[in-house]
Amino acid sequence: MNKEYKLLTPGPLTTTKTVKEQMLFDHCTWDEEYKQITQRIRKKLLKLAHVKDLDYTTILMQGSGSFGVESVLSSVLSDENTVLILANGAYGERMVEMAQANKINVLLYESPVNEQPDIKEVELLLKDHPEITHLAMVHSETTTGMLNNLEPFATLCKKNNLVFIVDAMSSFGGVNIEVDKLGIDYLISSANKCIQGVPGFSFIIAKLESLKKSQGNARTVSLDIHKQWEAMDIDGKWRFTSPTHVVLAFEQALKEMEQEGGIPARYARYKKNMNLLVQAFDKIGLKHYLSEENQSPIIATFEYPEGDFKFEEMYGFVKERGYAIYPGKLMGMNTFRIGVIGEIYPEDIEKLSEIMQEYFEK
Repeated sequence: MNKEYKLLTPGPLTTTKTVKEQMLFDHCTWDEEYKQITQRIRKKLLKLAHVKDLDYTTILMQGSGSFGVESVLSSVLSDENTVLILANGAYGERMVEMAQANKINVLLYESPVNEQPDIKEVELLLKDHPEITHLAMVHSETTTGMLNNLEPFATLCKKNNLVFIVDAMSSFGGVNIEVDKLGIDYLISSANKCIQGVPGFSFIIAKLESLKKSQGNARTVSLDIHKQWEAMDIDGKWRFTSPTHVVLAFEQALKEMEQEGGIPARYARYKKNMNLLVQAFDKIGLKHYLSEENQSPIIATFEYPEGDFKFEEMYGFVKERGYAIYPGKLMGMNTFRIGVIGEIYPEDIEKLSEIMQEYFEK
């Protein structure tokens, strides 16, 4: 049997025993009780997004977070529309790749991975390209750990009457996002991130006014969010086979999130974990890549130390002692990453720091 270890990653992440235990039950997808579970989940997600069901709805979509992002891009934009994608990391770039694969008119505004997108430059770009109808960006860019500021771009979208699409994959549930106040049209996240469920489905918080206008735009059958919503909104039945075990685990994860104190409590724990991590690693001599104001409470990037350093060797040493860490994702730079979300507490960060100290002394 594999030795157990905790995941210090941005998801999949370490879950509780009680969340995992829900997956021991085999549920029928047609069963009324199961459909009611789906409906309860949809309502609870709206509450976490600070929206009302008169204005917004929740669509659950089979697959990972990337399936959710592509389902929105491929369903929402017509051939006459153009999306401007703001990218300062791999996941913004992935949205561009998705748009291109689906033959969507797309423009890219790219900024350095350690900097926020420049609102003034984006404003100028909009003036030069009046054909832009949609703006899409990543909130928590786990390439580096960057937490992009949504508010300036939300204001810009309102001013220019743009549809606002936000990939909040690794932030929703761990960072407060007032979806209605910001005027977000589509927010996408996943079961296996800050709500601390397991992988298997993504979800979209969609503004009904925008969603209804998208009817007929979908470029695929299975990723058509308008048809998925139409079917699910009747009684909670998924259009195609749903990941039943994952859904049961997710409802339990939502209950445990409420018991912890909701988003404020979860944010506080993640933030404390991150502060401890950065401070402890600084003492060890590991350089933190991002500035404090740009760092999310989700995952942090650290530069390789000088000398004959091998990440794989350090990874094995740390895993043997109970934790799995993440390789870097920056092209041309030697980095590694540590995630602090999931069932992870300050004592885990302290233990990890002791292990890292031991490794470098060795």
